Amino acid sequence: MNSNDKNFVPGKIIMSDERNTAHSRVIPEQPRHWNRWKGRLAWIITGISVVVAVGALGANAEYFQTNPKVIEHYHSLAESAQDKIAIVEIRGAIMGGEGFARHQLDQVKADKAIRAIVLRVDSPGGTVSGSDELHYRIQKLATERNLPVVVSMGSIAASGGYYVAMANSGQDEIIFAEPSTVTGSIGVIIPHFDFSQVLKRFEISDDSITSGPLKEMLSVTKERSPELAKRERGIVQELVDEMFNRFKDIVRKGRPKLDEKAIEDVTTGQVFTAQQAINLGLVDKIGFLEDAVSRAATLAGLSEDSVRAVQYKQPQGIFDDLLGGATQARSFNALEMVVEWTTPRAWYLCSWWPALTTNSL
Repeated sequence: MNSNDKNFVPGKIIMSDERNTAHSRVIPEQPRHWNRWKGRLAWIITGISVVVAVGALGANAEYFQTNPKVIEHYHSLAESAQDKIAIVEIRGAIMGGEGFARHQLDQVKADKAIRAIVLRVDSPGGTVSGSDELHYRIQKLATERNLPVVVSMGSIAASGGYYVAMANSGQDEIIFAEPSTVTGSIGVIIPHFDFSQVLKRFEISDDSITSGPLKEMLSVTKERSPELAKRERGIVQELVDEMFNRFKDIVRKGRPKLDEKAIEDVTTGQVFTAQQAINLGLVDKIGFLEDAVSRAATLAGLSEDSVRAVQYKQPQGIFDDLLGGATQARSFNALEMVVEWTTPRAWYLCSWWPALTTNSL
C-alpha cells in the first residue's frame, strides 16, 4: 500500500488481507505547512551563511591581496618620457594613519623619476590629526626631494582639505580650482550632543564611575551641573583655539602674500566659491587638472613633451569585485563603530555631523 492508493487515508491503520496476515503499518500525517517552510528555511540558512562568509573575507581581505599598495597608470603628456609628474589624490574624509594617500606618497618617495607633485584634492576635510599628518608628510617629501607641489582642487577642498593644500612650495600660480569648486571653511569643530535629558524622560541615568569629574568631559549621556558644564566648555574651547591658531599658521606659510587682516577675513569658517577664493587670495587661478599638470612641468623645468603625468590606483584583490571594493577599507566591528562615533574628536571639516563621515584615507 502506498500514498497513491485511492483508499489511502493519512494517519489511518491499513490492514492487509491478501494472505490473511495481520501485519500493519502507520503512516503519520505530515503538517501541510511544513513542506512549504522547509524550503524557505533552507534558503534563509544559505543566505545567512553567504553573508557571514563574505563578511569574514572582507575582514581578512589583506591576506588575499598580492599588492596592498598602489599601481601606477599613465595619465597625460609624453607617454614614453622617463621623467614623471605624480598626481596624488586626496579624496574623501581625511582620517589619518595608513591609507591610500599614504601609499601614494610612499610610491612617490621610492620613484626617483618623479620630478613634481600635483595634489588632486577633493575632500571636505577630516580630523585635525589626520589633516596635519598628511600635510606634514607631503611637505617633508617635497623638501627632501626638492619637488615642486601644485594643487588641483576638485568639487570641494574645504577645511582639512584646504589645510593639506597648504603643503605647497609657496610659489606663484600653484593652486588651481575648478569653476564650481567649494573651498574655505577654515576652522575647527569638536562636535558635542547632550542626550541626558532625553534619557531622563525614560528614567535612565549615566552612573559611570570615573577617576575624576573631567574624565567624562563631553559625554553625551551624563547630566552636569551648570558649574561643571561651564568648566568643561572652557577647557574644550582652549583646545579648539590652539588648533585653530595652528591652522592659521599653516595658511600664513602656504599663502605668504596674505597680510594679517586678510588672514582674519578668510578664517571665519565660511565656505567660498572658486572666484571668491581667488579674490580673497586663497586660490591662484581657475583651472582643471591638466592646467595644474602643465604648471608642475614648468616649475620642474621640463617641457610637456619630455615628461609624463602618472596617477595611482588601488590594486584589485581577488575579492574586490565580489565585495564591491569593500576590501580596500578597514573593517570595523560593532564595538569599534560605537567607540568611534562616541569619541570626542577635533575636526578640520566642512560638515555639520563629522561623526558620521566615512574613512577614505
